[in-house]
Amino acid sequence: MGLTVGSTGTKSMDTGLNIQKKNSNDLLIALGGNPNVGKSTVFNALTGMKQHTGNWPGKTVTNACGVHSRNGRNFILVDLPGTYSLFAHSAEEEVARDFICFGSADATVLVCDATCLERNLNLVLQTIEITPYTVVCINLLDEAKRKGINIDLKKLQQLLGVPVVGTNARKQEGLKELIDAVEKVCSAKIQNTAPIEYPSAIEEAVKPIESEIKHFDNLTVSPRWAALRIIEGDSSIIKKLYAEQSENKNIKASTYQAQKTLNRFGYDENTVRDKIAKAIVLKAEDIARSCCSQSADKKKSLDRKLDKLFMGRGGIPTMLLLLVFIFWLTITGANYPSQLLSNMFALLGEKLLWLFESINAPDWLTGALIDGVYRVLTWVVAVMLPPMAIFFPLFTLLEDFGYLPRVAFNLDHSFQKAGACGKQALTMWLVYF
Repeated sequence: MGLTVGSTGTKSMDTGLNIQKKNSNDLLIALGGNPNVGKSTVFNALTGMKQHTGNWPGKTVTNACGVHSRNGRNFILVDLPGTYSLFAHSAEEEVARDFICFGSADATVLVCDATCLERNLNLVLQTIEITPYTVVCINLLDEAKRKGINIDLKKLQQLLGVPVVGTNARKQEGLKELIDAVEKVCSAKIQNTAPIEYPSAIEEAVKPIESEIKHFDNLTVSPRWAALRIIEGDSSIIKKLYAEQSENKNIKASTYQAQKTLNRFGYDENTVRDKIAKAIVLKAEDIARSCCSQSADKKKSLDRKLDKLFMGRGGIPTMLLLLVFIFWLTITGANYPSQLLSNMFALLGEKLLWLFESINAPDWLTGALIDGVYRVLTWVVAVMLPPMAIFFPLFTLLEDFGYLPRVAFNLDHSFQKAGACGKQALTMWLVYF
């Protein structure tokens, strides 16, 4: 009973993503991290042109897979979607979590932004709970230095219990040390990572389930992590952990015992999720405070002032003004290039019509090609291309500057009242445009 060969590993995934090792000593590495931390820069620097892209099986989420070779060994890097969490509230989070859990990766590299380490450690701690075969890459050290932020990498490594490597991927600094750390982790025994301490009710409820899961064959994740997902009722991961839960009497009994423990403390599934998330966030804050310091003259830097503007009381009015400006620029501003394209296509259409008349083309052919195909196609291009060429680059710039996560944060509380999350505000923008 419990985990089987068919219900774990790569067989548990919707495997359109076919990754094969050419040699037995090749290593499969998952590359993850928050959005806009330089993860793609690290990936491109390591793989060069030896990469291909596609979609994750069953998802509209893109993936990139590449190879980095060293000393006769290939490191097959899989670029996971940028995500802030592994609690699987979106397709990106689910893809990243499932590959780390069941993708048979030899190690996971997490790229973090040195300028906002605390936010990135949330994902790091969640990943370390799943697997200790993790390497933390602290990227953008040059940006952190410019802002007066100092990170004690040795202390951070000690607190996390996994290797920590500092890099500046744009200048390809520290990448050799990163690969060396990955190779060392893959060849070493499981390390002793510092577990996150949860409230006593959760710790008591987890123990009986964890002790049962330890006996499962082919377990690809930490038993403690699997037990936590069970008590918080994560049905999506429970089905992938073991397909025969209902027939496993020991698991059923231990889950019932855990539920009684939680009920005794007044915990339901929502309370358990909140307590787990809160414990991880507090742990990330504690580690960040212990390892990071900032020069006094840099604490009031421009980005901190912008944070106060975008995330304080003026956050919502600023967002509305910016949204109205983008609306106006996309709709009104697009009229000028649209008219220019329309005039250019009309002039070209007259030339094509003259050409067809000069060769005495039949009326049905002229009507089909000029009045039909050409004019319809050019009308669509003239009307649709300018707004898209204005809006999507602007939206990309807002994401690159880190404004979109701030919008999601500001609106998260309001969206939760409707059973949604703040990130859905961004998709609403796209729908309106």
